[in-house]
Amino acid sequence: MSRNRKWPRLFAYGDLELSVCCCRKVSLICVQTWRDVVELPPSVAGRTGTFPAGLKHADVVRALDKAGCSWESCPPLTFGGQSSLVAIPSGAHFTFEIPEGEEPVLNVMGLPGDGHDCSARTGNQDR
Repeated sequence: MSRNRKWPRLFAYGDLELSVCCCRKVSLICVQTWRDVVELPPSVAGRTGTFPAGLKHADVVRALDKAGCSWESCPPLTFGGQSSLVAIPSGAHFTFEIPEGEEPVLNVMGLPGDGHDCSARTGNQDR
């Protein structure tokens, strides 16, 4: 990849999205879950790479609890027609759409950036 292209860059494989800094460090990981089926690279998924979408809030909470992963509500991302929770050990955010009269459905899951301040940046943020 050329350094002359605009940075950061967004790369996607199916529903897995990676934001990459000009120094080639992955600064954000996101999985879109709002479609009918979620597609992940087989090397990440460890199998075919397609999974049913439409996970309910209770499904995600149950899976986190079963894994022994502590979590809490995330008030800054809970408003209007959405709610969010964060898995404490990893900082992973699970954001749910709340269809009128229905249980919240997972819309997106993301791992936050680490506050990376790229030392490769030369003053021109488009490089």
